[in-house]
Amino acid sequence: MTSWKAVLTVVLLASCHNHSASQPQPNHKVQSSILKVQSFQSPVDYDISLAGNFGEPRPHHFHGGLDIRTEGVEGKHIYAIADGYVSRITMGKNGFGNAIYITHPTGQTSIYAHLKAFSPRIKAALRRYQYRHKTCEADARLKPADVPVSRGQFIALSGNTGNSTAPHLHLEIRDTHTGNMLDPYQFLDNFIQDTVPPQAHGFMAIPLGGTFNGSPHPSTFIANWSTLNASGPVGFAIWADDYMQGSYNHYGIHETLLYADGQMVFHSVVDDIPPRQNGMVNSWGCYDYWMSHRTWYMKSYREPGNTLGCLRTDEHRGIITFADDHDYHLEYVLRDFKGNEARYGFTVKGGPTAPSKPPRGEAFLAAAMSPSGDSRGALLRWNRTNSYSLPGVQLVVPYGRLAADTPLSPRVIRQPDAWSDAYQFAGASLPLMANAELSVYVHPSGNVAGGLDPSKFYITDENGRYHGGDFHNGWVTGRVRELASVYEVAYDDCPPRVKPVSTKGGRLLLSVIDSESGIASWTATVDGRFIVFDAIEKSTSFACELGESWLQRRGNSHRLSFTVTDHRHNSTTYETTFDY
Repeated sequence: MTSWKAVLTVVLLASCHNHSASQPQPNHKVQSSILKVQSFQSPVDYDISLAGNFGEPRPHHFHGGLDIRTEGVEGKHIYAIADGYVSRITMGKNGFGNAIYITHPTGQTSIYAHLKAFSPRIKAALRRYQYRHKTCEADARLKPADVPVSRGQFIALSGNTGNSTAPHLHLEIRDTHTGNMLDPYQFLDNFIQDTVPPQAHGFMAIPLGGTFNGSPHPSTFIANWSTLNASGPVGFAIWADDYMQGSYNHYGIHETLLYADGQMVFHSVVDDIPPRQNGMVNSWGCYDYWMSHRTWYMKSYREPGNTLGCLRTDEHRGIITFADDHDYHLEYVLRDFKGNEARYGFTVKGGPTAPSKPPRGEAFLAAAMSPSGDSRGALLRWNRTNSYSLPGVQLVVPYGRLAADTPLSPRVIRQPDAWSDAYQFAGASLPLMANAELSVYVHPSGNVAGGLDPSKFYITDENGRYHGGDFHNGWVTGRVRELASVYEVAYDDCPPRVKPVSTKGGRLLLSVIDSESGIASWTATVDGRFIVFDAIEKSTSFACELGESWLQRRGNSHRLSFTVTDHRHNSTTYETTFDY
């Protein structure tokens, strides 16, 4: 292969070409995996076209699988991609809607999500589990002998359930032992055609104590700039997408490398992501820029607290320190799973080293707040547990929730007539990588005086979401993740409301509304015997399909008892009679 140094005879160069035998191969671990799993097949009976690929950056998470188009409709047949057994069946979990998990003897578990319907055999197994365990929660954990399946066996109809905005199949593959999300491309490589290389749209320089083009602030540049200079430590980021023939969609980049003077300083291969590290996507990507521009620039260096295993850097975390009178030749190499490759080179001229400055956004701000409510901030350190307090509130951010030192800009909203004041810790979206603990003091007027039940207090935000609530000595403690949300204490002693929609025919339909802490659980009986009610997707309704229950149609009168409980343990029991 031609040396990249020989190519970089101009200040900036961009080139794209397809993979050939003489070019670098995709990740060897991926290739070896493919050789071991040749028994895997496509989950659909037509040519695969992707709406999304594995590892695409999304706010707060990576896309964990492949989104396979279903030709814009629901009801396409879905097939098991390999031999195994149905180990889990869920409805309404994890945004998946209706989903099937199949565990394979090769050490992987495949997940098929957003389904319209299960095959009759799988639906029957879900119902058997629910009745055996007397639970309305649709989350069946099955044993190997319960529902074995073979490669190519029909298991479901495609749909649009859960957090889906259009009909498609979301296919995930996870390591059965670790739970890590694996790139399904490793197993379906033979069924996906792709000869189109990735493409970069822009680059970003992020001074981390240095300057770029004379500025200490991040700046973007494109592939035809001819004057670039820097001094001191600078990190880089790239905005790029992958493409496939026959599709207008764009996809995440599988492999990214950054070289400086021929030495690799950064390397990412997105093929194995532990779910617990999902939130680190905000640290790898320039999250603030995404919030304002809806464009992901992915950093080519590692924040100190980012432990994503798919990132590799040199001993400087991928940060390049530019010194005097030296031309630094930088080159990006982008590859997709098929090995289609694009290269982008540019030269940055080193200048006089600027005085050492703290990285932008990491300057220490005094932790104080004036009585008027005007605020100054505090700095949360990435490498420790942080505890930040103001009168009436305490925020505890455990170690591992931050990838870099992070400033706060707290705000207090005085609410003398509410259960508590309201609190906000950031002026713009600031999500943590996992939950922190927030404690808010209840105003003395509401502190368990006048017969109030302390178990009814909880933490809520400006959108009415429930964040838990443990009451102790006047303080309510919950769990929060987004520090720009506005939090306060709420009180819920109102039970949910239940109204009948239909109690005729073979389907019992009820409407359940709880506008405060939200519904936590429900259960039902007919003639004193447990019966399953399903929560209906994207509605306030709950339904019982009598034909899938133990009850036989004989025209008799029966007594229904339906009990629903909210998150603050308020319950309502609705009772009625029906004929079946």
